[in-house]
Amino acid sequence: MAFEHKSVLLDEVIENFNIDPIGIYVDGTLGGGGHSSEIAARLTSGRLIGLDQDEAAIKAAGERLAKFKDKVTIVRSNYSHIKEVLESIHIDKVNGILLDLGVSSYQLDTPDRGFSYREDAALDMRMDLRNQLTAKDIVNNYSEMELYRIIRDYGEDKFAKNIAKHIVRARQIKPIETTFELNDIIKAAIPAKVRAVGGHPSKRTFQAIRIELNKELDVLKDSLQDMIDVLKPGGRLLIITFHSLEDRIVKEAFRTNENPCTCPPSFPVCVCGKKAKGRNITKKPIQPTAKELEFNKRAKSAKLRIFEKTS
Repeated sequence: MAFEHKSVLLDEVIENFNIDPIGIYVDGTLGGGGHSSEIAARLTSGRLIGLDQDEAAIKAAGERLAKFKDKVTIVRSNYSHIKEVLESIHIDKVNGILLDLGVSSYQLDTPDRGFSYREDAALDMRMDLRNQLTAKDIVNNYSEMELYRIIRDYGEDKFAKNIAKHIVRARQIKPIETTFELNDIIKAAIPAKVRAVGGHPSKRTFQAIRIELNKELDVLKDSLQDMIDVLKPGGRLLIITFHSLEDRIVKEAFRTNENPCTCPPSFPVCVCGKKAKGRNITKKPIQPTAKELEFNKRAKSAKLRIFEKTS
């Protein structure tokens, strides 16, 4: 299967990146190279660094960006290593960084990747196939309490406790090995009247397991400060999130970097000495237009937030 991913909020990203033709930009979630190809097309002597941990994405993006080879550098790495990657290619500061935190269409639609609850496949869900741990390991080895925690916190599923209980009960009979086996267990844990009116019963649990397996929220939280630090004055960090947990982390990080003062409100002047690193451009996130949603339904929950570094 070809690596496909409709670039979400593409026009909005390009418009708000304020691309300098001689600037240096990082696409921290390269995917199929959709955003990157539009950024690279606007560069003259500038440079684009594309990062992704997925081998299939690296290959697909390499082919798509081949025509820009003189101004594009592709590195197989997680965006959490942005400082190390930039140091390795002798770059100190950049003009802009983009993260699109969505799972690609390729990952969702390739059955043997095990991301989709709509395809029967081995439980995998690894974004980086070099990792040893898989979704199967989580489902079969986590305690009932641990499963409950991740389904409740990362899936925000009100039936998390019952789903965890059903998973543990089922794996005592035999290991849970496939997506459809897990589907059946989840379905049995959710009341029929809820299944009749809600979306797919497995959506939230699959999301929770994927987030836990790939440490998505931890990686995001731990990386935001590094990304702000490597921006040049006037440089922008653009982040597209797809669920409330990601958006909350980004919103809070941007707020803290805009107003880091920890002094009590009663103090007449700031004495903590903490200085703002920039400004939050998007007090409210940018969301897809109705026109975009017509041709890309997976963009429905996307939110774009922008932070601009100051000197």
